[in-house]
Amino acid sequence: MIEVTNLTKKFGSKYAVHDLSFTVEKGEVLGFLGPNGAGKSTTMRMITGFIPVGRGSIRVCGLDVEKEPERVKDKIGYLPESAPLYPEMSVTSFLGFCASARGMRGKARKEAIERVIETCFLQKVAHQTIDTLSKGFRHRTCLAQSLLHDPEVLVLDEPTDGLDPNQKHEVRNLIRDLGKEKSILFSTHILEEVDAACSRVVIVDQGKIVENGTPAELRTKSECQSLHELFRKVTTKETTAA
Repeated sequence: MIEVTNLTKKFGSKYAVHDLSFTVEKGEVLGFLGPNGAGKSTTMRMITGFIPVGRGSIRVCGLDVEKEPERVKDKIGYLPESAPLYPEMSVTSFLGFCASARGMRGKARKEAIERVIETCFLQKVAHQTIDTLSKGFRHRTCLAQSLLHDPEVLVLDEPTDGLDPNQKHEVRNLIRDLGKEKSILFSTHILEEVDAACSRVVIVDQGKIVENGTPAELRTKSECQSLHELFRKVTTKETTAA
């Protein structure tokens, strides 16, 4: 459902992404791991068409991101890092605005809003204005907008960032359940989320893939049977002397 082939992106002389290739199949939740600055968000922005592809190619549901961007966007639900919200709107009105922007009208629009409010556990805050919500409920509202059109592919950038432990548990379970029918790519630097939600993991560092496999396969590569140890072994430490 997502095919990334020899993807490369430079900003000035610096490679943000360097010859990256991976796939995400239907029914798969791929955890996209790496330290800060590893190229995760840049890759996701290219997949969703938020920024142009440098070199290489990306296909979503068989469609080329560069050649058929509008059709690709119909297939993708995107939760960007620090997703924008309109604080004066209620949760329901914000989701209605997003649904209208996607061309939904009438009964289909109403049913989509009701579905995502239930899916993301927003019932008790549905009529509150966004500026009165906790960070967790704001984050769930952002996630809800990505699900309005029932996309085949979900691209989620740090979907549990800033949530408390109970909220993280709910979102991880939701991702795992959605992954039974969809292709999901989500970035994180929280290794506990690998076991909680992922069927496969890609670890990137300095724009390149350094490990790729199931959580169990990656664990066997660590002498301590620990993903934390493997992560530290294969990624660059910011504290390492230049």
